[in-house]
Amino acid sequence: MVDPVTASRLQFAITTIVHIIFPVMSMGLAPFLIYFTWKEIRTERPLYEQLRRFWTKIFAVSFVVGTVTGLVLEFEFGTNFAAFSTTAGELFGGPLALEGMMAFMLEATFLGIFVFGRDRVSDRLYMLSSIAVGLGTWLSAVWILIANSWMQTPRGFDVVVENGHRVVKLTDPLAAYFNPRFPYMFVHMQNSAVESVALFMAGVAAYYVFRHHIWGYSIEHIDFWEKTLKIALVALLITAPLQVLHGDAYARHVSETQPQKFAAMEAVWETDASVPEYIVAFPTELDELLNPRTKELFGIGIPGGASWLASGGDPQAMIRGLESFSTEAPPVAIVFWAFRIMVALGFWFILLAFWGAYRWRRGELFDDDLLHKALMGSSLLGFVAVEVGWIVTEVGRQPWVIQGVMRTSDGVSPGLTSAEATFTLFGFVTGYTLLLGLYIYVVGRLIRAGPPSRDSLQTTTESHVDSEVLDSD
Repeated sequence: MVDPVTASRLQFAITTIVHIIFPVMSMGLAPFLIYFTWKEIRTERPLYEQLRRFWTKIFAVSFVVGTVTGLVLEFEFGTNFAAFSTTAGELFGGPLALEGMMAFMLEATFLGIFVFGRDRVSDRLYMLSSIAVGLGTWLSAVWILIANSWMQTPRGFDVVVENGHRVVKLTDPLAAYFNPRFPYMFVHMQNSAVESVALFMAGVAAYYVFRHHIWGYSIEHIDFWEKTLKIALVALLITAPLQVLHGDAYARHVSETQPQKFAAMEAVWETDASVPEYIVAFPTELDELLNPRTKELFGIGIPGGASWLASGGDPQAMIRGLESFSTEAPPVAIVFWAFRIMVALGFWFILLAFWGAYRWRRGELFDDDLLHKALMGSSLLGFVAVEVGWIVTEVGRQPWVIQGVMRTSDGVSPGLTSAEATFTLFGFVTGYTLLLGLYIYVVGRLIRAGPPSRDSLQTTTESHVDSEVLDSD
């Protein structure tokens, strides 16, 4: 049996890793759907209706699975982290409740109109429904990230003792909800969602473009996939550079507000100046190879790079080492490598974006088979970058569940036994794996089926026009 603390942490980590895929897909698709709807109404071109209908199906599937996995995830606060809920429930519960009342209700209400109402409501109301769905999706992220960012940089509260328990009391809602970490997390998360979906769309479209233009297969509605590829590349050109630039500012903010996490990101054990930015680092002894907190490292780095990153430009700046903190260091190897994978992927996405733009400008976008293969191979890497980014955020905060206020080990349900924790761990892992498999199967079928045919769209358009004529009568 696994001890309750380890089992609870594993369960929450695994279920979060699976759940985050679906909101990222929804949040990333939302701006595309608004654009497709606007272009469809304005131009009346069937191509945009195809784009809107095809990607709306994937959005709807992601929304349903994301809702199910998100609701179950919230129950884990009560089953596995009851002590944390008792301590922080007054503050932490507010954003979660507002997320359900405001964001979810807005999204769910207008999603019905957006999915089923194209032929039943006016263009103006339909456009409004697409904006409301997108707004609800992003508003959901606002409240979730307010809750999480408060755990990273807690503000606006007092800790009092009630009935023998330490309880967080909200004293300043504005300071708590708009804590220093929130704007960094929100911009980074939302931009990464759009970037991930742009990569996904580009990879799927590149597959069909490759088969048609390189292998010579006859692909129905090839203009649909060519347009998808171009739109995805434009989105990638905007989001990929922004993500790296914003990530630099984000890392500096982490250095200022969570120096222990930053030291783990850079594997800095002793306080020092002119710290190099290690590109790779390995334990010097084989016995330490599997020790995530090993201190003796051999690394290859850029001189002064970590100091430059922490200070915003000074390669001789001082960085506080992990040994100077009174609390146990987080699993350094996990944080160190997750951070490097995320950064490496970020620069790869920039290269892909400019590579595609260069070929597009030369009129060779549909003829570069190497670019097509690179896009196909990178179609899911945006989600990988999001996952490792969250690992840096959450594992790097350890041993704190609320930074400087409550340790993770103190937040686990006090009555939870090893048998109960192990049983729910396997239950949740099994259930979430099945849901993820089902989601992949359904999305795969939608992609293989492709966009709706133009004939069916013409019938729909005619019925829409008829209904508008009847309404005007």
